[in-house]
Amino acid sequence: MRKQIAAANWKMNCTFQQGEKLLDDILSAEIELASHQLAIFAVPYPYLLMTRSEVEEEQNYYVAAQNCHDKKFGAYTGEVSAAMLHSMNVNYCVIGHSERREYNGETNAMLADKVNLCFENFITPLFCCGEPLNIREAGTQNDYVAVQLKESLFHLPADKIKNIVIAYEPIWAIGTGKTASTEQAQEIHQYLRSVIAGQYGEAVANEIPILYGGSVKANNAKELFSCADVDGGLVGGASLVAADFIEIIKALK
Repeated sequence: MRKQIAAANWKMNCTFQQGEKLLDDILSAEIELASHQLAIFAVPYPYLLMTRSEVEEEQNYYVAAQNCHDKKFGAYTGEVSAAMLHSMNVNYCVIGHSERREYNGETNAMLADKVNLCFENFITPLFCCGEPLNIREAGTQNDYVAVQLKESLFHLPADKIKNIVIAYEPIWAIGTGKTASTEQAQEIHQYLRSVIAGQYGEAVANEIPILYGGSVKANNAKELFSCADVDGGLVGGASLVAADFIEIIKALK
């Protein structure tokens, strides 16, 4: 079975003390994950070591960075390299989140470089893709997300890409008052998998977890995760509430 993943993205939230308590509260639920299930915490840079320390004794619980730079090293004040993350035993890194694409001008080419650097440093990229409202309303979302995959990932050989995690973000359904249905989630996830299969074959495509990143909550996680091609969620706001994220972890297939 493909890996099923509950990934928390704290974004720029929580003080150190609040983050520590949040992790303690979640871990105190003592959820025993199956061998194919993972819980990943993408936390702000200052909390990486604390989070790693909290989860390192737990089975299938991991820490992720929310970003890395697209250069190996150099005079980039305020930036963090993939090599730095590797030196801290960080296992995962979120790449290409919609907020970084929008606010930081990250291009598909830059993200391809980041993906490469992650793999060079033994870090699994959690690669984000998804379309904004105007693209969804125009009905061109399939072409849009296909280009994101092709320009950022399809330079990879099959033995590399099969180890990636993809997260689909319906940007149009986040903070707009619009809601993506379970059917819409399954439809786009199935399409993403078909695009990968067209390049690498079905065997590779069927190994890659594709997470849903559109306002996953405690009360809709089980229904979303029951979809054949939805392999968990990249969770924002609900990951900041211990009781909610506990239920989301429990909802994994």
